[in-house]
Amino acid sequence: MPIIVTLDVMLAKRKMKSKDLADIIGITTANLSILKSGKAKAVRFSTLEAICKAMDCQPSDILEYVED
Repeated sequence: MPIIVTLDVMLAKRKMKSKDLADIIGITTANLSILKSGKAKAVRFSTLEAICKAMDCQPSDILEYVED
């Protein structure tokens, strides 16, 4: 898939645990894990906004496009 999710990298940079982020943005740790692993088929803009707000980052900090 040409969209790479680098959320785990941003979590490490911010020294934040997945559980803490999930609690802050109001989703389950299981759903956050699906997103982190790149297995999610879609991401709601409201979820993306919440992640960016909680981590003080831009969408480009956690999503990357790579050609096949």
